[in-house]
This record gives sequence, structure tokens and C-alpha cells, in this order.
Amino acid sequence: MPPVTPDAPGEGTPRGTAAGKARRWGSLARQALAGERESRGAPGCRATMCELYSKQDTLALRRKHIGPSCKVFFAADPIKIVRAQGQYMFDERGEQYLDCINNVAHVGHCHPEVVTAALKQMELLNTNSRFLHDNIVEYARRLSATLPETLSVCYFTNSGSEANDLALRLARQFRGHQDVITLDHAYHGHLSSLIEISPYKFRKGKDVKKEFVHVAPTPDTYRGKYREDHADPAGAYADEVKKIIEEAHNSGRKIAAFIAESMQSCGGQIIPPAGYFQKVAEYVHRAGGVFIADEVQVGFGRVGKHFWSFQMHGEDFVPDIVTMGKPMGNGHPMACVVTTKEIAEAFSSSGMEYFNTYGGNPVSSAIGLAVLNVIESEDLQGNATRVGDYLTELLNKQKAKHTLIGDIRGIGLFIGIDLVKDQQKRTPATDEAEHVIYKMKEKQVLLSADGPHRNVLKIKPPMCFTEEDAKFMVDQLDEILTVVEEAIGAKSESMTSENTPCRTKVPHGHLKVHWHVCKSYPDKETLKRIRLERVFWNDMPRALHTI
Repeated sequence: MPPVTPDAPGEGTPRGTAAGKARRWGSLARQALAGERESRGAPGCRATMCELYSKQDTLALRRKHIGPSCKVFFAADPIKIVRAQGQYMFDERGEQYLDCINNVAHVGHCHPEVVTAALKQMELLNTNSRFLHDNIVEYARRLSATLPETLSVCYFTNSGSEANDLALRLARQFRGHQDVITLDHAYHGHLSSLIEISPYKFRKGKDVKKEFVHVAPTPDTYRGKYREDHADPAGAYADEVKKIIEEAHNSGRKIAAFIAESMQSCGGQIIPPAGYFQKVAEYVHRAGGVFIADEVQVGFGRVGKHFWSFQMHGEDFVPDIVTMGKPMGNGHPMACVVTTKEIAEAFSSSGMEYFNTYGGNPVSSAIGLAVLNVIESEDLQGNATRVGDYLTELLNKQKAKHTLIGDIRGIGLFIGIDLVKDQQKRTPATDEAEHVIYKMKEKQVLLSADGPHRNVLKIKPPMCFTEEDAKFMVDQLDEILTVVEEAIGAKSESMTSENTPCRTKVPHGHLKVHWHVCKSYPDKETLKRIRLERVFWNDMPRALHTI
């Protein structure tokens, strides 16, 4: 991974490419920010970073003042990020990390065009959207132009959760129905109304599924009910939705909406089979409901060939409501619901005014316009296609090499690596995935694991991600998987080591590993807190100590 420097666009990187631009504008933004900090005299600031507290003090204050349910990445050994540019993030020591998980910084961290747009508008005016202003209507016009013609009415909010909550209100008002069909493992936001329709959340807590919520199987052709060898997985999964509708009607209930991410993110980077959404939409419409496409994670060109992920399912599929958020403001809190005139008029007919203080304010709209401009001017959709195809090719070569990789799936810069203990049984390699992301962090690559078994490595970087970045990421992953698999192989041959760590049995057949006697192990704090399965970690060979 090349270091980001003020006057180095990157070896072999043409200045006109997204990669060259990312490095140049990152340097300019950094210099401007450093100058601003110095002029303010902010405490603890240097030319490249700014800290109010030491890392340990920050951790202590977080424990004291931030809710314990608010988790951080890499909780066993968190990193403190103090600045970022393009596809790179930097900690308090100036260490550079390749960001492979931040789909929020869509066009790149601290893009100067976005920063400038925000600054100029903030210096001029920021107020609520009840005052007439050009920015909100111009943004609505530009946004609508990226969508099918029938989707033309916008409601601006501040987060994807707000957007999905409003989408449910629109759907329920449309025909007075109440019930919602959602997918298993789905996550649609943190509001109470959305936790209720997010099995990813409510299955983990004490909440029980509400009677108006119906959960359909995730259309997963790798690990799901109907797999790639099924004659018609799209039809089979859609028929599950049809059965749910019929059972609801038999119980006197009425379907208001079917809601799904166009590609399921928290559920494990799931790509629905072709034709599934069309069939589901047909059944839902016949029942008097509407189809809500959640694009909060996957919209704005991430799939490359299309601006919206639902568009990859074909021109004959058009949702009734589309929600969007995260990448919309490149880190600025901004989200939206777009729907048809018919649904919008039904919502208005209720007599209740919809008002959102900050949704669509002049600054947010200016930022949104800047993001759209950068996506177009830097051909970030094209970059997502080119780099995504190259990355997928590299990963498929790794799949052929590594037994831990069960599946590579994704489109553009939205890719999942499904790690398995056994390729035939497709047993999720949960602990191995956790181990891999911590080791990748040591190699200064930021990844996360998700899915119902937490065994899917998620790749959804800023859209300025380059082929050079892809190659670097895959090379690090290759090294880590190689050593882990050597350790597994040695274990299977019953090899032992005098440095095997002390073991203490814990309930449910798991093993807690105590590293205090393993003085040579380089990462004691990281893995000390990870619960490791007996099958992988018992009599751990020395090979694993060198990862």
C-alpha cells in the first residue's frame, strides 16, 4: 500500500484517473485542514492529525460517557482514527490504513469538492426546508433523473433509519394496510419501528416478532433453503413470500409492504437470484401492498453498471418506494425517500403535514449535489465496475487456492467472502473470520465480518478504491489464510508444540485460550478476548503463532 504524500499521485497512476485525483485532493484537503487547525490553535494538533486526549484517555472517557451498547470496530484492540483522505484512514500515530469497509465516505474521505460545497453554503445560509430555496429542488430534480420516471417525489430526512421509518408510514397510509414482510437476517435501522422488522436485531434481543411482521427466507443461493443447484431458486424463494401472503389473508391480515435491501448487507452480502424481485413484486401488488427497495447501503453507483442496485434486476422491475442514505452525503447526515405521485398524494390526504427540520436543508442539499457531481466527473461508477471486476477475479483465484474460502459473491465494489470450515458442508468459519479481520488490521487493511454467522468478510470501500489497493488487500489476505490453513493442516495431523497455550474448559464445548504464558505470541491482547472453537484451536500448532 503506497503512502499518501502531498506531491506523489501514486506510482504508475495517471493523473486523470480516480486514483490520481483521490491522492491529489486528499493532500490538498489535508494541507487546508492543517492550516485551519493551526490558525485556531486547537490543543494537541499537528500538521497531519489532531488529538484532544491520549488513546487510553479517549477509551476511558468513552467507557464513562458513551452507552455500553455503542460498540467500536475491533473492540479487543480498537484503533483511534484522527483523519482520513480518499480510501485511506490514519491513526493518532500517523499509521495509514486501507479502508475497505467505509461505504459512507462514498466518493472518498474528505473530498475537497464536497468539503468546499459544505463550507460555501454554510457561510451563506443554513435553515429549515420550510423556506423556499433552490438547493432542495435542484437536488430533488437531479436525484429523480437517476431513477425510473415513476419515482419522482422526494422526502428528505437525515438518516437511513428515518427514511425507512417514513417509507413504512407511506406504505401503510397508501391503502390502510398494516402488515410488513421482511427478509430473514435483514436490518433496516435502529428506530423501534425498524427493529420490529429487522430479524438481524430482534432475533438477538429479548423482543419477540410482532404479529404484523412476517419473515421470508433470505434468497441466498449459497447457504439458504434453495441453492444454486435448484432448478428455479428465484421462483422458489418468491413462492415463500406468496405463501406468507396467503397465510396472512387467511388470518384476516392485510399486507402493506414488502421491504428488502436490493443486496442484503448485514445478512452476508447476499445477491438475490435473477427474477426474484419481479415475482415478489407481482405477489405483493396483487395483495394490495407496495415494494420498498432499501438502497441505504448499496445505492449511488456502487454496483458499477447501474446507479441503483435494484436496476440490475432489469427494466421490468421498478419499486414503489426507494430509500437511500449513508453514501448520499459522503459522511454528512443525509437521506431520502423517493416514491410515486400516487403514494405521495395518498400520504398527503391523511391531513397530517410532514415536516423535517433538517431534512433537505441548504447545506445538506449542496453536499448532495457535490457528491452527484463527483460520481459523474470522476467516473466512479466506471471505477466500481473496473476495480470490482479485477478484485473479484483476484478473489476467485484465492478461492481456488484456499480451502477456507467457500464463496465469493458480489457486484462492483460490494463483495463478500464467505469463510467456511468445510467446503462441502459449508460450515461457517466464524472464529477464523474474526481472527482474519484482526490480522488484516495488523497489516493496515480494515475489513469487517458480518452475516448471521459472522463469517462473511465484507468489502465495500470508498468508490475511489484502485486496482493497486485491491491487489494489496488480496496479497495480505492470501498471506494470512495461508498460515491459518497451514495451522489447521498441522492440527489435523495431530502435531503438537511445547508452546501450546494453557487451556481452561468453558461451557458449551468451547475453549478459552489464555495467552499469558505465550510470551512469543505477537498479538496477545487481540485474541485474548476471542472465544475460539475447540475443533480449530485445541493443541494449536506453532505455525499459528507466526501469523
